[in-house]
Amino acid sequence: VIGVSDYMRAVQDQIREWVPGTYASLGADGFGFSDTRPAARRFFHIDGPSVAVRALQLLAREGKVPADVPAKAAAKYQLDDVTAGTSGNAGGES
Repeated sequence: VIGVSDYMRAVQDQIREWVPGTYASLGADGFGFSDTRPAARRFFHIDGPSVAVRALQLLAREGKVPADVPAKAAAKYQLDDVTAGTSGNAGGES
């Protein structure tokens, strides 16, 4: 299970003890230097591709996928490039 939020990880960490099995959380901890919502989500690794890569990391740790798969996916989806983020282009602005 992966808990993800635009807020700090502490929000989803509150339910950790009640979720059976492997649990990871992703959140926007700290300050991002991004001019768009997609870039901010990519910066904090809380966009769709980042969540998929985190899931692959957990599966690799459990031996369910080859160990090199997460790194290949991270490279394919350019997780280190904030300008490659596309999640969250519409709505949610206040």
